[in-house]
Amino acid sequence: MASAIVAGVDMVKFVKPGEQQPYRVMAAKAIQGAINNAGLKPEHIQQAYASYVMGDSTCGQHALYDAFQTGIPVINVNNNCASGSTALFMARQAVASGEIDCVVAFGFEEMQPGALGATWEDRENPMIRFFDVLQTFDAPPGPPALRCFGAAGSHYMQKYGASADIFAKIAVKNRSHAIRNPYSLFTKAISEAEVSAAPVIWGDYLTRFMACPPSCGAAAAVIVSPAFAKKHGLSKGVEIIGQAMTTDTKESWQDPMMNVGYGMTQRAAQSVYEQAGLGPDSIDVVELHDCFATNEVITYEGLGLCDEGEATAFIERGDNTYGGKFVVNPSGGLMSKGHPIGATGLAQCFELFHQLQGSAGDRQVDGAQVGLQHNLGLGGAAVVTLYKSL
Repeated sequence: MASAIVAGVDMVKFVKPGEQQPYRVMAAKAIQGAINNAGLKPEHIQQAYASYVMGDSTCGQHALYDAFQTGIPVINVNNNCASGSTALFMARQAVASGEIDCVVAFGFEEMQPGALGATWEDRENPMIRFFDVLQTFDAPPGPPALRCFGAAGSHYMQKYGASADIFAKIAVKNRSHAIRNPYSLFTKAISEAEVSAAPVIWGDYLTRFMACPPSCGAAAAVIVSPAFAKKHGLSKGVEIIGQAMTTDTKESWQDPMMNVGYGMTQRAAQSVYEQAGLGPDSIDVVELHDCFATNEVITYEGLGLCDEGEATAFIERGDNTYGGKFVVNPSGGLMSKGHPIGATGLAQCFELFHQLQGSAGDRQVDGAQVGLQHNLGLGGAAVVTLYKSL
């Protein structure tokens, strides 16, 4: 895979719905910040990829115009919760192709309170295949995403004899990371008892603290070619050494875990490891898609951080936090940092950039050299990206 470099990043602190600035303001701040962080000017940017889900067509242009207007192409990207990393994937491909040398990927979202639902009621829902799987496995009713990831957690517990306690431990771990992150939505620690005692939102085990909150924010990254970086004296940055994007296969409809992207994640991760010539043991820090605690557990195994059915032991050993084998979601993850859908994948990039630059402050992972990003959207898309410090 041809090389590409993340030269600069920025993000706007995630907030609850109702506390945000307009999306164009948040996005413009992130875009300008990423360009400044790279040491570049708007005139250097040759293309832009804008990710969002909750907005009309050309919201990307409207947001970019507040940052700068140089007449460059703007491509709007909507790929559900993987929108941000899809924009990053497209930006990296554009640079790696040799067609352009400098591009910005940015994402933003203004979400509404409450669980996600369908926008269009007058046409077939693209999630219909997912609903069929859930009906086959007698999943209790609920909002689509909650129902899918809740059923996946139930299936995992039944298959491997795991306890719901592991999901509470994930919530506590991610909140403990988030309180070190000035960009996170939640800033107070919680206990396992608090997580377990919180209101149950699905089935008989999934509580409110095991789910990500609706949130608003923006993030951006500038991607350049190595030749461009050398020409302009860009001495900092991180290299993308592997990246893959996958979608569903027929096997996705076999059980609830496959239904939420377990297979997509496996295939994307394997491709990335092959591209980079590295395996999971080389990774220091991970930002993965923990929209629900259940998905973080499943994703440990999908990414090969531990063997199938071994997530409980992995968690009990503390191999997912500081002092363990990996530090997973040092930002606090989606559950505690927030999940403004279009911004999420680029906020993960922001976190790993700073971790590999050694500039992550109180949440810095000591000696981090290789970082892995996993971003997932039902419908579906999984994007896995491997970064290495220069």
